[in-house]
Amino acid sequence: MKVFFAEAKYEGKVSLPKNVLDKLPKKVMFFMTAQLIGQKEQLKAQLEKAGKKVVFSKQRHCVYEGQLLGCNTEKINGDFDAFFYVGDGMFHPEALMMKNDQPIHIYNHIQKKYSVLTTKDSFVFRKRIAIAKTTFESAKNVGVLVTTKPGQNKLNSFMKIKKDYPDKNFYYLLNNNIEFDRLEDFPFIECFVNTACERIAYDDYKKFRKPIINFEDLS
Repeated sequence: MKVFFAEAKYEGKVSLPKNVLDKLPKKVMFFMTAQLIGQKEQLKAQLEKAGKKVVFSKQRHCVYEGQLLGCNTEKINGDFDAFFYVGDGMFHPEALMMKNDQPIHIYNHIQKKYSVLTTKDSFVFRKRIAIAKTTFESAKNVGVLVTTKPGQNKLNSFMKIKKDYPDKNFYYLLNNNIEFDRLEDFPFIECFVNTACERIAYDDYKKFRKPIINFEDLS
């Protein structure tokens, strides 16, 4: 089956309000969704006119510099004071919160709302991951979630670190979609390791009866 991806562009011009620009620090790493990439230069010009230094980064799975996906949860290094994200919703900017400590300034251009995520927002999230990791380390029977979706299957990467846990029994649960209610058919499993999209463990953890952790967070 052939798959064709068509980019959708936001047609309206996005203007950054002065009250938002005034709240930004001097140097920002700027991100946006793919729908706004066509306006990247004019948005950068608005920031620079307000005296801000703008830097971009190209993240994994992205086509463009400055583009942000919900799976861009990796640590981002660079010389900047904070992240600045323009787009609707919190799904994308929350990805930056997973592994980074810099504040995340957000401007929702649809609702015309400004907000900030700080380390206080990520504390509860990171505490839960730490608890899940502790559960994994003490567990004997571990369920490994595996997807057949292209681009989301990371089982081979997990197998490279599996050898570090010779005393555990790993049970591989393979499906195209993760069906949370079906996981109750395996009551002997003490916790789950996710090798699919990392946002499953970050956003859908409440749907699991047992702790779940991404294999990337085991290192």
